[in-house]
Amino acid sequence: MAELMPAAFIGHGSPMNALELNRYTATWRSFGHAVPRPRAILVISAHWYINATAVTAMALPRTIHDFFGFPTELFDVQYPAPGLPELAEEIADVVEPTWVGADVDSWGIDHGTWSVLVHAFPDASVPVVQLAINAFEPLEYHLALGAKLAALRERGVLILGSGNVVHNLAGMDPALADKGFDWAQRFDDEARAQLLNAPHDSVGLREHPDYATAVPTPDHFLPLLYFAGLAAAGGGGVDVLVDGCAYGSLSMTSYTLGAASRVGS
Repeated sequence: MAELMPAAFIGHGSPMNALELNRYTATWRSFGHAVPRPRAILVISAHWYINATAVTAMALPRTIHDFFGFPTELFDVQYPAPGLPELAEEIADVVEPTWVGADVDSWGIDHGTWSVLVHAFPDASVPVVQLAINAFEPLEYHLALGAKLAALRERGVLILGSGNVVHNLAGMDPALADKGFDWAQRFDDEARAQLLNAPHDSVGLREHPDYATAVPTPDHFLPLLYFAGLAAAGGGGVDVLVDGCAYGSLSMTSYTLGAASRVGS
Protein backbone atom coordinates (compact mmCIF):
# COMPACT_ATOMS: atom_id res chain seq x y z
CA MET A 1 0.00 0.00 0.00
CA ALA A 2 1.22 3.52 -0.79
CA GLU A 3 2.34 5.75 2.06
CA LEU A 4 -0.62 7.63 3.47
CA MET A 5 -0.56 11.39 3.12
CA PRO A 6 -1.18 13.13 6.47
CA ALA A 7 -4.48 14.87 7.16
CA ALA A 8 -5.36 17.75 9.45
CA PHE A 9 -8.09 19.81 11.05
CA ILE A 10 -7.18 23.47 11.49
CA GLY A 11 -8.96 25.92 13.76
CA HIS A 12 -8.62 28.91 11.47
CA GLY A 13 -10.22 31.65 13.57
CA SER A 14 -10.26 35.21 12.20
CA PRO A 15 -9.37 35.98 8.55
CA MET A 16 -6.66 38.22 10.03
CA ASN A 17 -4.63 35.10 10.76
CA ALA A 18 -3.70 35.22 7.08
CA LEU A 19 -1.59 38.31 7.83
CA GLU A 20 -0.50 37.65 11.39
CA LEU A 21 2.49 35.80 12.79
CA ASN A 22 1.41 34.08 15.99
CA ARG A 23 1.76 30.67 17.58
CA TYR A 24 -1.08 29.28 15.50
CA THR A 25 0.15 30.47 12.12
CA ALA A 26 3.72 29.45 13.01
CA THR A 27 2.45 25.93 13.66
CA TRP A 28 0.58 25.82 10.35
CA ARG A 29 3.82 26.82 8.63
CA SER A 30 5.72 24.07 10.43
CA PHE A 31 3.07 21.56 9.35
CA GLY A 32 3.43 22.56 5.70
CA HIS A 33 7.21 22.30 5.87
CA ALA A 34 7.13 18.88 7.54
CA VAL A 35 4.69 16.90 5.41
CA PRO A 36 5.59 15.39 2.03
CA ARG A 37 4.64 17.53 -0.93
CA PRO A 38 1.04 16.58 -1.76
CA ARG A 39 -0.24 15.81 -5.23
CA ALA A 40 -3.21 18.02 -4.28
CA ILE A 41 -4.90 19.49 -1.23
CA LEU A 42 -8.60 18.80 -0.62
CA VAL A 43 -10.10 21.28 1.82
CA ILE A 44 -13.42 21.05 3.64
CA SER A 45 -13.93 24.67 4.67
CA ALA A 46 -16.64 26.00 6.97
CA HIS A 47 -17.20 28.79 4.48
CA TRP A 48 -18.56 26.70 1.64
CA TYR A 49 -21.77 25.62 3.33
CA ILE A 50 -24.51 25.06 0.77
CA ASN A 51 -27.48 22.84 -0.09
CA ALA A 52 -25.47 20.15 -1.91
CA THR A 53 -22.32 18.07 -1.81
CA ALA A 54 -19.97 19.39 -4.48
CA VAL A 55 -16.31 19.88 -5.32
CA THR A 56 -14.53 22.63 -7.21
CA ALA A 57 -13.53 21.43 -10.67
CA MET A 58 -11.97 24.46 -12.32
CA ALA A 59 -8.37 24.71 -13.50
CA LEU A 60 -7.81 28.18 -12.02
CA PRO A 61 -9.92 28.75 -8.89
CA ARG A 62 -10.33 32.37 -7.85
CA THR A 63 -9.40 33.72 -4.42
CA ILE A 64 -12.64 34.57 -2.61
CA HIS A 65 -12.76 37.34 0.00
CA ASP A 66 -15.91 36.15 1.76
CA PHE A 67 -16.00 38.66 4.64
CA PHE A 68 -16.40 42.38 5.27
CA GLY A 69 -15.16 45.04 7.66
CA PHE A 70 -11.49 44.02 7.61
CA PRO A 71 -8.42 46.05 6.55
CA THR A 72 -7.73 46.61 2.85
CA GLU A 73 -4.55 44.55 2.94
CA LEU A 74 -6.59 41.45 3.72
CA PHE A 75 -8.68 41.99 0.58
CA ASP A 76 -5.44 42.31 -1.36
CA VAL A 77 -4.35 38.77 -0.47
CA GLN A 78 -4.37 36.41 -3.44
CA TYR A 79 -3.73 32.68 -3.32
CA PRO A 80 -3.25 31.70 -6.99
CA ALA A 81 -3.03 27.94 -6.56
CA PRO A 82 -4.14 25.86 -9.53
CA GLY A 83 -7.09 23.52 -9.33
CA LEU A 84 -7.13 19.86 -10.32
CA PRO A 85 -10.35 19.21 -12.27
CA GLU A 86 -9.72 15.47 -12.61
CA LEU A 87 -9.77 15.09 -8.82
CA ALA A 88 -13.52 15.77 -8.87
CA GLU A 89 -14.09 12.49 -10.70
CA GLU A 90 -11.81 10.61 -8.30
CA ILE A 91 -13.73 12.00 -5.34
CA ALA A 92 -17.03 10.97 -6.91
CA ASP A 93 -15.65 7.45 -7.36
CA VAL A 94 -14.38 6.95 -3.80
CA VAL A 95 -17.56 8.21 -2.13
CA GLU A 96 -20.09 6.20 -4.19
CA PRO A 97 -23.06 5.93 -3.92
CA THR A 98 -23.01 9.44 -2.43
CA TRP A 99 -23.60 11.98 -5.20
CA VAL A 100 -21.03 14.75 -5.59
CA GLY A 101 -21.50 17.60 -8.03
CA ALA A 102 -18.69 19.29 -9.97
CA ASP A 103 -18.58 23.08 -9.61
CA VAL A 104 -16.80 24.57 -12.61
CA ASP A 105 -17.43 28.28 -12.07
CA SER A 106 -19.30 29.36 -8.91
CA TRP A 107 -16.79 28.95 -6.06
CA GLY A 108 -13.00 28.92 -5.71
CA ILE A 109 -10.68 29.20 -2.70
CA ASP A 110 -12.38 30.88 0.27
CA HIS A 111 -10.72 32.41 3.31
CA GLY A 112 -11.22 29.30 5.42
CA THR A 113 -8.80 27.70 2.98
CA TRP A 114 -6.36 30.42 1.94
CA SER A 115 -5.92 31.96 5.40
CA VAL A 116 -4.31 28.65 6.40
CA LEU A 117 -2.57 27.76 3.13
CA VAL A 118 -0.75 31.11 2.82
CA HIS A 119 1.22 29.89 5.84
CA ALA A 120 1.34 26.12 5.28
CA PHE A 121 2.05 26.24 1.51
CA PRO A 122 2.96 29.87 0.81
CA ASP A 123 4.17 29.37 -2.77
CA ALA A 124 0.62 28.34 -3.85
CA SER A 125 2.02 25.73 -6.23
CA VAL A 126 0.09 22.68 -4.96
CA PRO A 127 -3.34 22.23 -6.61
CA VAL A 128 -6.27 23.02 -4.31
CA VAL A 129 -9.78 21.57 -4.48
CA GLN A 130 -12.61 22.39 -2.06
CA LEU A 131 -15.46 20.15 -0.97
CA ALA A 132 -18.73 21.88 -0.12
CA ILE A 133 -20.44 21.03 3.15
CA ASN A 134 -24.02 19.92 2.52
CA ALA A 135 -26.14 21.88 4.99
CA PHE A 136 -29.13 19.55 4.51
CA GLU A 137 -27.40 16.42 5.82
CA PRO A 138 -27.14 15.19 9.45
CA LEU A 139 -23.90 14.90 11.40
CA GLU A 140 -23.64 11.18 10.63
CA TYR A 141 -23.48 11.90 6.90
CA HIS A 142 -20.41 14.10 7.27
CA LEU A 143 -18.58 11.64 9.53
CA ALA A 144 -19.24 8.81 7.06
CA LEU A 145 -18.23 10.93 4.06
CA GLY A 146 -14.95 11.78 5.77
CA ALA A 147 -14.24 8.07 6.20
CA LYS A 148 -14.88 7.45 2.49
CA LEU A 149 -12.48 10.22 1.53
CA ALA A 150 -9.67 8.39 3.35
CA ALA A 151 -8.85 6.46 0.16
CA LEU A 152 -7.53 9.69 -1.37
CA ARG A 153 -4.71 9.77 1.17
CA GLU A 154 -3.18 6.77 -0.65
CA ARG A 155 -3.23 8.84 -3.84
CA GLY A 156 -1.13 11.70 -2.52
CA VAL A 157 -3.99 13.98 -1.50
CA LEU A 158 -3.64 15.94 1.73
CA ILE A 159 -7.10 16.38 3.27
CA LEU A 160 -7.64 19.43 5.42
CA GLY A 161 -10.68 20.37 7.49
CA SER A 162 -10.85 24.10 8.27
CA GLY A 163 -13.27 25.41 10.88
CA ASN A 164 -13.35 25.83 14.66
CA VAL A 165 -14.32 23.33 17.36
CA VAL A 166 -15.93 26.21 19.25
CA HIS A 167 -17.27 29.09 17.15
CA ASN A 168 -19.68 31.50 18.82
CA LEU A 169 -19.16 34.93 17.26
CA ALA A 170 -21.92 36.53 19.31
CA GLY A 171 -20.09 35.63 22.52
CA MET A 172 -16.67 37.02 21.60
CA ASP A 173 -14.93 39.23 24.16
CA PRO A 174 -11.96 41.28 22.84
CA ALA A 175 -10.52 41.41 26.36
CA LEU A 176 -9.95 37.64 26.29
CA ALA A 177 -7.57 37.47 23.35
CA ASP A 178 -5.87 34.25 24.49
CA LYS A 179 -8.49 32.73 26.76
CA GLY A 180 -11.74 30.82 26.55
CA PHE A 181 -14.86 30.96 28.65
CA ASP A 182 -15.34 27.96 30.94
CA TRP A 183 -17.98 26.45 28.64
CA ALA A 184 -15.74 26.88 25.60
CA GLN A 185 -12.82 25.20 27.30
CA ARG A 186 -15.02 22.35 28.55
CA PHE A 187 -16.33 21.61 25.07
CA ASP A 188 -12.89 21.93 23.50
CA ASP A 189 -11.51 19.48 26.08
CA GLU A 190 -14.30 16.99 25.41
CA ALA A 191 -13.73 17.20 21.67
CA ARG A 192 -10.03 16.54 22.23
CA ALA A 193 -10.76 13.45 24.32
CA GLN A 194 -13.20 12.19 21.70
CA LEU A 195 -10.84 12.62 18.79
CA LEU A 196 -7.88 11.08 20.58
CA ASN A 197 -9.77 8.08 21.95
CA ALA A 198 -12.89 7.35 19.89
CA PRO A 199 -13.13 9.49 16.72
CA HIS A 200 -15.80 7.16 15.28
CA ASP A 201 -18.17 8.36 18.04
CA SER A 202 -17.58 12.08 17.49
CA VAL A 203 -21.20 12.80 16.56
CA GLY A 204 -21.88 12.15 20.24
CA LEU A 205 -20.45 15.58 20.98
CA ARG A 206 -23.91 16.97 20.18
CA GLU A 207 -25.05 15.49 23.51
CA HIS A 208 -22.54 17.55 25.48
CA PRO A 209 -24.27 20.14 27.71
CA ASP A 210 -22.21 22.97 26.17
CA TYR A 211 -22.81 21.94 22.54
CA ALA A 212 -25.58 24.46 21.84
CA THR A 213 -23.43 27.34 23.06
CA ALA A 214 -20.20 26.12 21.50
CA VAL A 215 -21.85 25.22 18.18
CA PRO A 216 -24.72 27.70 17.63
CA THR A 217 -24.46 26.93 13.90
CA PRO A 218 -22.90 23.75 12.50
CA ASP A 219 -20.80 25.20 9.67
CA HIS A 220 -17.52 25.53 11.60
CA PHE A 221 -18.01 22.28 13.52
CA LEU A 222 -18.69 19.99 10.55
CA PRO A 223 -15.14 20.05 9.12
CA LEU A 224 -14.08 18.43 12.40
CA LEU A 225 -16.39 15.49 11.64
CA TYR A 226 -14.72 14.96 8.27
CA PHE A 227 -11.41 14.75 10.10
CA ALA A 228 -12.94 12.39 12.66
CA GLY A 229 -14.17 10.19 9.81
CA LEU A 230 -10.67 10.07 8.36
CA ALA A 231 -9.30 9.13 11.76
CA ALA A 232 -11.93 6.42 12.21
CA ALA A 233 -10.91 4.96 8.84
CA GLY A 234 -7.36 4.48 10.16
CA GLY A 235 -3.96 5.41 8.85
CA GLY A 236 -2.15 7.02 11.74
CA GLY A 237 -2.94 8.36 15.15
CA VAL A 238 -4.59 11.67 15.98
CA ASP A 239 -2.35 14.26 17.62
CA VAL A 240 -2.91 17.82 18.76
CA LEU A 241 -1.07 20.20 16.44
CA VAL A 242 -1.73 23.30 18.51
CA ASP A 243 -4.38 24.14 21.09
CA GLY A 244 -5.96 27.12 22.75
CA CYS A 245 -8.99 29.39 22.81
CA ALA A 246 -9.31 32.99 21.72
CA TYR A 247 -11.68 35.86 22.53
CA GLY A 248 -13.60 33.70 24.97
CA SER A 249 -15.75 31.88 22.46
CA LEU A 250 -13.43 30.56 19.73
CA SER A 251 -11.30 27.42 19.81
CA MET A 252 -8.11 27.50 17.78
CA THR A 253 -7.29 23.86 18.54
CA SER A 254 -5.94 21.96 15.54
CA TYR A 255 -5.22 18.27 14.95
CA THR A 256 -3.14 16.12 12.66
CA LEU A 257 -3.57 12.54 11.53
CA GLY A 258 -0.45 10.50 10.77
CA ALA A 259 1.85 13.51 10.93
CA ALA A 260 3.08 13.90 14.52
CA SER A 261 6.61 12.58 13.99
CA ARG A 262 7.09 14.78 10.92
CA VAL A 263 5.79 18.00 12.48
CA GLY A 264 7.64 17.43 15.73
CA SER A 265 11.01 16.83 14.06
